[in-house]
Amino acid sequence: MELLPYIYLAYMFISLYMMSLFIMIYVRNRNNFFEYPRTNKNYSVSFVVPAYNEGKSIRETVEHIFDIGYGNIREVIVVNDCSKDNTQEVVESLMKKYPKLKLINNKKNLGSAAASQNAGLKEAKGELIAIVDGDSFPAKLSINKMAGFFDDPKVGAVTCPVLARNKNKFWEKIQGIEYQAISFARKLLEYVDAIYVTPGPLALYRKTTLDEIGGFDESNMTQDIEATWHLAHNGWDRKMCLGTHVTSIVPNKIKPWWRQRRRWNIGGLQCIYKYRKFIGKKGMLGFFIIPFFMINMFLGLFGLGVFFYVLTRNIISKFLYTNYSIQAGTPLLTLSEFYITPSFLNYLGIVLFVAGLIYILAILSILKEKIMTKENILNIPFYLILYLILYPFIMINSIYYYYKGKWVWR
Repeated sequence: MELLPYIYLAYMFISLYMMSLFIMIYVRNRNNFFEYPRTNKNYSVSFVVPAYNEGKSIRETVEHIFDIGYGNIREVIVVNDCSKDNTQEVVESLMKKYPKLKLINNKKNLGSAAASQNAGLKEAKGELIAIVDGDSFPAKLSINKMAGFFDDPKVGAVTCPVLARNKNKFWEKIQGIEYQAISFARKLLEYVDAIYVTPGPLALYRKTTLDEIGGFDESNMTQDIEATWHLAHNGWDRKMCLGTHVTSIVPNKIKPWWRQRRRWNIGGLQCIYKYRKFIGKKGMLGFFIIPFFMINMFLGLFGLGVFFYVLTRNIISKFLYTNYSIQAGTPLLTLSEFYITPSFLNYLGIVLFVAGLIYILAILSILKEKIMTKENILNIPFYLILYLILYPFIMINSIYYYYKGKWVWR
């Protein structure tokens, strides 16, 4: 029995099933998709900003925070992790303008954002803790729109869309599409209690929840994913506010982008290993979040494995055919070799690609992105193709680094 068609069908089924699930969730909740709860409470908020060599962006980050329009900012704590540039000098100059701005200079380089976040968390006095990366820029009124979710005592964390700030170069525009697709999917996951990450560019936490889980895991390369899983494990709800956003500087070249994604994958592998015993347990964490996360991580790798299997089989088959043809004196090439025989599997692959294209177009349209320009429309197929090709190789590289213990933040 030929096994390969069944593998293809399983691969297609999983992909189309997840896409269909997301569509059904959206259709059911589209009327309140961008809504967020208003609050009459005046939560005090402490901002914690880990910074390492952020001299080019930290001034604008701090200015965005103080210009955010929230009336009860308790403090803004920048944790300088022994930067080698002028990060410290820039923050010290801003302290004259902003009395609530505080600076912590780590005595030694802690080597991770998690360690710096924990250093800031120890000093924070606010009821809510806003984590902001040193190269990220929260939108005006973002905290005002996110804070209302905490009126529900079950909510432990709130996230919002992370958008690419720099979208001039081709590689930046590709990431801009990806970030919007991720934001859309994350909102959909909220409706099934399956948000699995509250990203570092801007995440708002109830301080008591962070204290409960012991802060951020300093050994994990993606401490934001680990913290979110820990909150889910402890029964805290996580919410997504589509009514606001934060922009973040994305890598403008493939090499730093590759290193960033490799770090994300290594952190994901760390999370899977740490929480592996909860698969099939602990509600949505074990029954949906971890399996969904694993499918996302390994589906591309599985597809790459199938591709190389088919390629290797065809090479061996051609070699044997050529060898026996020479021995038998039969033609090596006939006119029939120039015809491509269509198959059901070929059509399935085309259907999957077209469905992905339509799905991305729909996301950008719903999020009110201007897609009806030649440049943006042409970027979408490149996004689908490039990420389809590159991500499995990044995963292979990540697995190698993971098992070699090369868990280096920078």
